[in-house]
Amino acid sequence: MKREDIRNIAIIAHVDHGKTTLVDAMLRQSGTFRDNERLTERVMDNMDLERERGITIMAKNTAIHYGPVKINIVDTPGHSDFGGEVERVLKMVDGVMLLVDASEGPLPQTRFVLRKALEQNLPAIVIINKIDRSDARPQEVVNEIYDLFIDLGAGEAQIAFPILYAVGKRGVAKRSPEDPSEDLRPLFEQILESIPAPRAIHEDRLQVLVTMLDYNDYMGRIAIGRIFSGKIAVGDTVSVCKLDGAIEKTRITKLFSFDGLKQRAVESASAGDIIALAGIEGIYIGETVADAEDPVRLPPIRVDEPTISMVFQANTSPLAGREGKFVTSRHIRARLEKEALGNVAIRVTDTDMVDSFKVSGRGELQLAILIEMMRREEYELQVSKPQVITRTVDGVLMEPIEQVVVDCPENFIGVVTEALGRRKGKLSKIVDHGAGRVRMDFEVPSRGLIGFRSDFLTDTKGTGLLNSMFLRWGPWMGEIANRVNGALVADRAGRATGYALYNLQERGALFVRPGTEVYEGMIIGENARTVDLDVNVTKEKKLTNMRASTADEAIRLIPFRDLSLEQALEFINDDELVEITPKKIRLRKKALSVHDR
Repeated sequence: MKREDIRNIAIIAHVDHGKTTLVDAMLRQSGTFRDNERLTERVMDNMDLERERGITIMAKNTAIHYGPVKINIVDTPGHSDFGGEVERVLKMVDGVMLLVDASEGPLPQTRFVLRKALEQNLPAIVIINKIDRSDARPQEVVNEIYDLFIDLGAGEAQIAFPILYAVGKRGVAKRSPEDPSEDLRPLFEQILESIPAPRAIHEDRLQVLVTMLDYNDYMGRIAIGRIFSGKIAVGDTVSVCKLDGAIEKTRITKLFSFDGLKQRAVESASAGDIIALAGIEGIYIGETVADAEDPVRLPPIRVDEPTISMVFQANTSPLAGREGKFVTSRHIRARLEKEALGNVAIRVTDTDMVDSFKVSGRGELQLAILIEMMRREEYELQVSKPQVITRTVDGVLMEPIEQVVVDCPENFIGVVTEALGRRKGKLSKIVDHGAGRVRMDFEVPSRGLIGFRSDFLTDTKGTGLLNSMFLRWGPWMGEIANRVNGALVADRAGRATGYALYNLQERGALFVRPGTEVYEGMIIGENARTVDLDVNVTKEKKLTNMRASTADEAIRLIPFRDLSLEQALEFINDDELVEITPKKIRLRKKALSVHDR
């Protein structure tokens, strides 16, 4: 049975190519909102971190109506670190909209998300977005997209994709750049034409694959997924096919459908619908809600393995417990387990150390986002330096290799190539697009990128663009030099003084200001030399009865470096930790006492 009244589609793209902005326009033009209703930009990005960073972190779904057809739309993250979000939501849809910037063309994450869509044999509508840019090159980009499809092994049917040209911010889609269209009707019509209507696997046997989880204080855990076959109604008894093979029976207490950005209570739903189910305690992503008497599970969701890990533990510094609400290892464990419940790309395991947890993910950014979320939720914790995950295949040590694409002015080719060369990077391709900028492709070990992004921005004077994605597992490529410079470490507790900082600033870059509370073992700056240096940052100027004939020398301090969370994670060495509280980010040695180091 086909549901001609429904289309299920995901929107995929490289980060910042305009997915969420286009969804905004689709919501507005479909009549989902009233004409006088005031809306914020990127209405789908409802997390504070998403709005601040301008990226989508969590996949979200919405629904619009175009004529008699309901179009379920899933907005996915564009950054490869959140690839687990992309992989699981593609299970919900029958096709994808692939957005590509008319100037930048396909980038690493474009390849990643498209590869996942092609693996599931999903048809694609290609949208060349931002054709109003002054440096737009739509025809060249179309050719690059064809090359990408061929390179990824697309079949004849997949490569015969329709192409639209759009300005997402203005809500315009065209079948050709010269088309006079001033709205998104060509896009809506293309979706109805190219995206197949959902077809039930079985007519009368219920199968719902859980792909997302939500939580409500009144209803508890809410499972979101697509009905692949059968029907479901409020009050039905169903079987839950657990990941461990067990079968549990339960009753559906609430059933919701999606309409715009809201969940609307419904009495029943059938194959093809994307729904939310309440009343199922202990359900997990990847499990199947099936027929009560004849349960048949759907294939579980599989995602790529993590490549980066960090150790999370309770804050043990002398300043612990002053600023956070959740400070114990029990609190941290519960929060990490909750995250792993809803994020299939996160792994949480115990370590040899008491009350410490190894958290593995797809990249530094994913783990940094998790830490920042916990920080804003008033957790206190400390974390170790990110480490790559290795594996042994046929006796050979393997490590994750990333594809790195650098876009920078041509006068920085040498400095970028040299910097990545020191990190075992190999240049595989260089393209000159004109206008004085070049694009370079490198293959770099994942560990070589830890701590590189800040150096890259410094080396290119803020003009370079860096994108990366997991490429493959490859043989271990040898040792890579860690941070060259040592650390300036406080040798006693107290408050930093202007006098002490003034005398220390010639030693290197400082991370604290006068009045900052410090403790023994806290890192207060970066040494200009390669060794660590213990310093007295609380020293005060001695007062005497004697005055010099000239006025006292005015104390002029060089502005201190206020490290962000990502910069702090990039800075630390293996014997150091980042202390995170709701108000502060501090760096410290693992062993605080100078005698223990």
